[in-house]
Formats: sequence, C-alpha cells, structure tokens
Amino acid sequence: MPEELENNNNTEVSTPRDFIRQIIDEDLRTGKNGTKVLTRFPPEPNGYLHIGHAKSICLNFGIGIEYNGRTNLRFDDTNPSKEETEYVDSIQEDVKWLGFDWSDGLFYASDYFEKLYYFAEQLILKGKAFVCELSPEEMRAYRGTLTEPGKESPYRNRSIDENLDLFRRMRAGEFPDGSKTLRAKIDMNSGNINMRDPVIYRIMRAYHHRTGDAWCIYPMYDYAHALSDMLEGITHSICTLEFEDHRPLYDWVLDTLETPCHPQQIEFARLNLNYTIMSKRKLNELVTKGYVNGWDDPRMPTIAGLRRRGYTPAAIRNFADRVGVAKRESIIDVALLEFSIREDLNKHAERAMAVINPLKVIITNYPEGKSEEMEFTINPEEPEKGSRKVPFSREIFIEREDFMEEPVKGYFRLFPGNEVRLRWAYFAKCTGFKKDEATGEILEVYCEYDPASKGGNSPDGRKVKGTIHWVSANHAIDAEVRLYDRLFDHVDPNKPEEGKEWTDNMNSNSLTVLTNCKLEPYLMDVVPGFTCQFERLGYFCADIKDSLPGKPVFNRTVTLRDTWAKANK
Repeated sequence: MPEELENNNNTEVSTPRDFIRQIIDEDLRTGKNGTKVLTRFPPEPNGYLHIGHAKSICLNFGIGIEYNGRTNLRFDDTNPSKEETEYVDSIQEDVKWLGFDWSDGLFYASDYFEKLYYFAEQLILKGKAFVCELSPEEMRAYRGTLTEPGKESPYRNRSIDENLDLFRRMRAGEFPDGSKTLRAKIDMNSGNINMRDPVIYRIMRAYHHRTGDAWCIYPMYDYAHALSDMLEGITHSICTLEFEDHRPLYDWVLDTLETPCHPQQIEFARLNLNYTIMSKRKLNELVTKGYVNGWDDPRMPTIAGLRRRGYTPAAIRNFADRVGVAKRESIIDVALLEFSIREDLNKHAERAMAVINPLKVIITNYPEGKSEEMEFTINPEEPEKGSRKVPFSREIFIEREDFMEEPVKGYFRLFPGNEVRLRWAYFAKCTGFKKDEATGEILEVYCEYDPASKGGNSPDGRKVKGTIHWVSANHAIDAEVRLYDRLFDHVDPNKPEEGKEWTDNMNSNSLTVLTNCKLEPYLMDVVPGFTCQFERLGYFCADIKDSLPGKPVFNRTVTLRDTWAKANK
C-alpha cells in the first residue's frame, strides 16, 4: 500500500472535512456505531470500471484507511444475464492497481442468495410482499407517473399462504421466465415511484457466474443491496446521487424486517467529465460495435484503458482528491485529469530522446565514422537520479516540423542560415537541404556544428533561440508510436446534433499510428508499462500488451501542454 495511504491512528486526519466525513465524525463522537467504520465498494460485474468508479473507490477505501476501519469489496451480482467472470477479475485488478486492499473483505451478493430468499419469505409472512402476475407493460401502466398515483395490482391482496406457496413454486422453477414477480407491498400513492410496490424478485433462467443453474429467481438490486450491507455490518453505505430516491426503499426493507443492523445510506455527486462518456451501456456499445479495441483501449475512460495509456495510480488518486466530495452534480473539466497525470509524470518520469516524424540531418563538418556519448539528465525534477549517456553521430534524425524551408514569423527552429541548439549536444547551423522537386518533400538537411559548444553552450557566449531534440541515425531503433487523443471532440458527447447519434461526436483524430519512429537505443528493451517523457513531445508509455523487448510500441499518455485549451480559444 502506498505510504500516503497508510492508516493514521488519529481520527483527526488532515483530509478536508467534506460532508461525508463530517457525518462519520459525528457518529464516532456520539458512539452511534461504537468506534466502528466499515464502508464498501459494491460494483455490479457487468462491465469494466471507469474513472467515475475510481472516485468512489478512492472515497470508500480512503475513509476506511483514515478511520482505521475497513472497506469491503462486494460484487452485487444479482443479474446473471449481464455479468461475467471477466468483469469480476478486471474490477479486482483495478482496485489493487489503484493501491487499495480489501484484505479478507471480498464478498458477493450471491453469497447471500439463500439468506435473501429467507428474508423475502419473512416479508410475505409479515404481509409486506406479494406475488404479482402483471406483465412488464401492465406494471408500467399501473405504476403511474411523477404527477399521478399508481393503481394497485389485482394480485395485491392475495393471502399470505397463497403468496408463500407461489413464491416457493417460483423458486422451484414451476413458472416460465417473466410470468411472475415478487413485489414489496408499500404504497401505490407514494410520491416516490420507487416506493410503488417495487419488484424485489423476478424469474430468470440464466447461468450465474458463481451459482451456475442453482437459481431461477434472482433478487433485484435495491432489495439485495440493502440486505447485503446489513449482513456485512456496513456502517456507512456511500453511493452516488442517483440512488437518493432509492434511499426510502433501502430503509423500508431494513426497517420492515427489523434487522439488527441498519447502515446509513449517504449520497454524493458522481463524477461527470466533459468530452467523456461515463455510461456503462454506451461504453459497452463502443466495445461491441468495434469503435474501440476493447475495454482497455487507451482512449477509453476505463481504469484499464487509463492504465494502458500510461496513467499512474497516484495521478488518479490525486485527481479524485482535487475533485472532492460534493452534494450537487457538476461537470468536471477533463483537463483537470490530464493536469494530474502531467504533474505526476513531470516529477517522476524519465526523459528520453525520440523522433516520431523523422527527417535526416547530416552534419557535414562532423568526422565521418565518429560517434560520442552525450550526458543526458534523467529527470531534472529528481536530480538524485543522475544522468546517462546518449549516442551522437554525424547523421541524426530530427522532427520534420523542426525544419522549415521558408520560416514563418516567430519560428526559431532550423531553417537555412539559422543556428539551433541540439539538446544536450552542440550548436548546429543549417547550410542547405535537399528536396524532391516533384513532390516538394524535404529529403535531407545539411548543417555544420560548432565543436566548442559541446553540452549546448558556446564559449563565446552567443545565444540561440531554438532548441530541438534528435536521435543518432547510426544508433536509432525503429518503433511504433500511437498518438492517442480524446475519444470525443464534443464537450458533451451525450448530446448529438439533431438527426445524429452520440457516436457522431467521436473524434476522428483520437488515434494516429506512426510506424517509422526513431528512438534512442536505451528504449529498446524497456519493460511493458515503462513510462517516460519524450523530450518536447509529451509523456509516453510502453504498451502493456503489444510492446515487446526489441520491438517497442509506445502510447502517448498526454501532451506536454493542454493543446485543447489553445485550440478552443
């Protein structure tokens, strides 16, 4: 576990007192739960986790750590038609990668299926649940609207014995899927639609990833969630604001059953990012329809995608801290997430030389056959890491955009007659170039270097305005570099223009693959996941799937600056 996440025996923690922590502080002061603080992170295993879930993970596990409590990881696996073991495994990996540990607190709602069934029978025996035969369409018609009350089901007043018999026969598999439900008997006149006799069990013959074919009836989420919290002894059930209207049902289930433990549900504003889709359904559509290359595509806002792109756990935790905990929904600028990764990588990532759109430069007065090594600072933010050697020779590669035949105003890089600093090496002055007259493409650039300027400074004190990076042509390795950008170019991808789909808001430039990139030899055998800054280009990560020793593939994590802010001025 990271140092910054270690337990603090003092409950007077330095973390700002958001409203959730204020509630917990007061509960501890009054002895409501004794000295116990037990939270949980309860994902449904129906997809990969995204950056919004990361906020909830950091909040729940962070509170457990701060108060010397515990946080359970519980899978609310009550809908086998959409759940897969793949999602269970990915969620556990994501939580661990973020730096959190549930110890022995790994649970599944399916662990409680027998107990949940028992509680449902208790509701029937109390006259608080009934078996209903309305179809889904009829049930919607009976439910009413936000302004009109609902109508009671014609099956609502069945006897306790009849309901108990029918429910047991539902479990035994006597009835077809969808033919019957078990509903709570609450109030069809309630102003809260969730309290209008909600369904708590349905018939569904679907293979469950843990219980197999043992069950043909499954509890609904709201019902199972409340009782699972209770069975685990959760003290504070922290969830997002969309569950605020579900809290009365949560409390009704526990109060009606007179359970020995009644967790407190507390809602906070979920994370909403501009330029980002956060709907699991839409993310799944991106995957299944081939808009992206899987849940871990580096353009996806999933934790797996961010990890593959080169984001660090620390950056995501810092981002979650910066966003904070609020009671009201708001839109967070995705630039804040990008700032968080820039900040972290600037402090800790190694620097490296890479040319992604190469143009050859021949230094005509440099001795043929000679090569030497230049001293290269590993990270100026961490001087204790020292330096390493970078090879230099007569022929080098520079970025094609670092040469201009006819420079525009304010262009200080290489052009005929201009002198620049070759990063960590020498001053070099452009003496000419060769181009394809048919296409206009620049083929080679010719320079002369100043031998006295080794290291990037001239003894005579003359100054140059431009500094460019390079890679020795004789030592360069070939690599594939993938330039990732935001997946959507619309500030709110969920709102397409009239007559268009939300997928029409996708950014056509979200991925550019470059296959002729030239990298310094140090990067030949880096391990997958290695992150560094390509000087002047941005932060890059060796792809954890496709990068191999001797055949590196690098993903751009983020640019050095917020190019979107400049583009939208």
